[in-house]
Amino acid sequence: MAKQLGAKPRIGLLGTGPWAGRTHAPALAGHQGIEFSGVWGRRPEAAAALAAASGTRAYDDVDALFAASDAVAFALPPDVQAPLAVRAAKAGCHVLLDKPVATTVAGAREVAEAVEAAGVASVVFCTLRFAEPTARWIEEQAAVGGWFLGEAHWLGSLYGTGSASAYAASPWRREKGGLWDVGPHVLSVYLPVLGDVTEITAARGPADTHHLVLRHTSGASSTATLTLGAPPEAAEAALTLYGTGGRAALPRWDGAVGAFGAAVDALTGSARTGEADACDARFGLRLTEILTAAEARATEGALQDPSASDSPAHSASSARGYNRSGGVA
Repeated sequence: MAKQLGAKPRIGLLGTGPWAGRTHAPALAGHQGIEFSGVWGRRPEAAAALAAASGTRAYDDVDALFAASDAVAFALPPDVQAPLAVRAAKAGCHVLLDKPVATTVAGAREVAEAVEAAGVASVVFCTLRFAEPTARWIEEQAAVGGWFLGEAHWLGSLYGTGSASAYAASPWRREKGGLWDVGPHVLSVYLPVLGDVTEITAARGPADTHHLVLRHTSGASSTATLTLGAPPEAAEAALTLYGTGGRAALPRWDGAVGAFGAAVDALTGSARTGEADACDARFGLRLTEILTAAEARATEGALQDPSASDSPAHSASSARGYNRSGGVA
C-alpha cells in the first residue's frame, strides 16, 4: 500500500556516486518542503560520508531506509536501480527514478508493473523535462504543433581525449555508451512534442556514436546523433524543430540541482493527487523499449554485407521495422 505523505515528506537516497553527490544529495538537503531521511549505498563508507556532508544519516540496510521514508530517489546504475525500485514500491515508497530505468525491457516493465500494483507515484528524472527554461519550452512546442522535422545531436566528450570527467569511471556508461546515457534526454523532448515513435532506423558511427532516424505518430520524422566519445572541442548538445511555424531551438539550461528539486515536487504532487506524472515509470519503460529497438537496428545494420543489400534475407530483415504496438517485430 502506498504511503501517505505528511506535511513534510521523508525522502531517502539510494546511491553515493558523483551524480548523487553533485545533484541528488544537494537538492534533497536544500529542499525546504521535504525531510532528507537518509542515504544508502553499496559502499557503506561512501554512504556515511555523503550522509554526513548532507546533514542526514546513513543506512546499511536498504529495507530500513524504505521503512524510514515515504519516497526514495535513485542515483544508481540502471540495472541495479530496477530491482531495488521494485522492492521500494512493494514497501509502499514512491519512487524518483534515474534514466534509463533499466537497460532491458523486462527490467523496466517489472518496475512499471510494481509501481502500478502498489499504487505508488513515480517520476523518471529526465533533466530537460524539469529544468528551466527547457521544461517550459517543451510544453510550448507541444502546444504549437505543426512540426515536420526534428534534428538533434548530443555530442558528449566523456571518453574524449583529455577528459577528466568523474562520470567516465561508470562501468554501465562505458558498456552502453551515449545511446543509453544521453539518448533518453533527446527522446524525452521528442516524444511529448512529436508523438510516440513508430519506426526506427539506426546505424553506428565512430566510437560509441549512434545515428537514429525516427518516425512519430504525428507524421513528423526526427534524427539524433548520440555519443559520449566526441573530441572535447566538438562537444555540444542541441535540438531544433522545423515546421509550419518556422524553426525552434531548444534553449540552454544551467545545472541539474534545481531541475531535480522540480522533479521532487512533481513526485510529491503526483503522490498527493493520485495523477500520474507525464514522466512516470510507464514513460521510462517506453524509453527503454525505444532504445532497445534502436540498439538492435544498429547491430543488424553493422552485420549486413552492403553487397547483399538486394538479397531476400536483407529485404526481410529491413521490412521487420518497428512494431507500432510498442515492441520489436
